[in-house]
Amino acid sequence: MIRNAIKSDAPMITSLLWEIFEDMELPLLHKISKNKLQEMVAEAVLEPAYRYSLDRGMVYEIDGEVAGIAFGYPSVDESSIDEPFKTILGKHGYDPTEELFTDRESLSNEWYIDSIVVKKDYRGLGIGSHLLENLNYRALEDGYHTIGLNVDIDNTQAKKLYSKIGFKKITDIMISGHQYDHMCKTLSN
Repeated sequence: MIRNAIKSDAPMITSLLWEIFEDMELPLLHKISKNKLQEMVAEAVLEPAYRYSLDRGMVYEIDGEVAGIAFGYPSVDESSIDEPFKTILGKHGYDPTEELFTDRESLSNEWYIDSIVVKKDYRGLGIGSHLLENLNYRALEDGYHTIGLNVDIDNTQAKKLYSKIGFKKITDIMISGHQYDHMCKTLSN
């Protein structure tokens, strides 16, 4: 079952997002301990304006367990979506000018899929595809007809899946020192 993210999901959301953070080799991961950083991300998830706020997320649940998560937002929000995390950094005694994400990820005038993560035990069951489909509806509800995402240039399996469901490579993009293909899909009502 797909549902909106709720407060009790925050620890699992943070745990699943951590896989992405490590893959991206985000610089802040080398400056703050894993436990402390996860604690602060879990706190930020409860902030409505945050990149990974409950309002921006959806959860795929199986038998009461979070099996996968997805987050996205309109590209116009990207300039401000990390401010709540910076405030939390300062509250915990860290430099509030530090950033978890230093590079712009979305293109103008698109609804951006920030992340989709499926728990290891549930991979290969189509959960990611179901989450992607639901993000399409969310983008349309927000008035967007273009949805975009980034995929590591070496992740041929993911690129194949995205191409199969209508995404096309638009450009290359560098995020945290890694090269990604930015792919977009046009949505219809």
